[in-house]
Amino acid sequence: QNGLKHCLSEFKQQLAWVERLDVTLGQVLDPISQSASNKDAVDPENDFQREMSFYRQAQAAVLEALPRLRKLQVPTRRPDDYFAEMAKTDQQMHKIRRKLKSKQEAMERSERAKQLRAMRKYGKKVQNEILQRRQKEKKNMLNAVKKYQKGLSDKLDFLEEEQTSSQGNKKGSANQRIKKGPNAKRRYKNQKFGFGGKKKGSKWNTKESFNDVSSFRSKVAHNKGPRKGGKKALNKRPGKRARQKMKSRAP
Repeated sequence: QNGLKHCLSEFKQQLAWVERLDVTLGQVLDPISQSASNKDAVDPENDFQREMSFYRQAQAAVLEALPRLRKLQVPTRRPDDYFAEMAKTDQQMHKIRRKLKSKQEAMERSERAKQLRAMRKYGKKVQNEILQRRQKEKKNMLNAVKKYQKGLSDKLDFLEEEQTSSQGNKKGSANQRIKKGPNAKRRYKNQKFGFGGKKKGSKWNTKESFNDVSSFRSKVAHNKGPRKGGKKALNKRPGKRARQKMKSRAP
């Protein structure tokens, strides 16, 4: 025991308070409930109460130590040009930065892949709708053709729709050609040779020639007149009755 006391006396150093900065407090009251946060009032099993008791104890110690430091003219605020070295090294911070960057790139790749999947899904949906519409149109046209063949319907609307669609495509392509205009070769030839001017139009029909029917021959038009010479006219085989009459006349 004497040896322990001797060691304890060696550990003790008679230093000023500014070198020790030890603060001993008594009872600390809760500012809300005004109750003492002593050993009996704080439940040690309740983490929140225990941490709040530590917080109030430290806060009260700071409030008591600050006036004593100001009285001793010890600065308590950090100067503006104060440089505090970080607890983590630069290598560790670079490693953390690389990890955060890799996580961000992974999230961006995942987002791009998600957008591509959504676009493919939408494109496949549109393609399926187009195929279904074409199959439906084809089925309707086949049904209409079957009804027309069986005599159940005398309408040919499906042919008119097909013609109008093809005409629409032709008009669209013609409009595209018109909008596009002639190429460089055609423009050079037009500039060199001209457009040829208007033709004489000798074979064009007019109102007078259309109404003039004086040269019309019905027998010639309907193959009722005499045939012109030729092998087919001379070597035409007579009918069955004519051949029987020829046989009966023969001796």
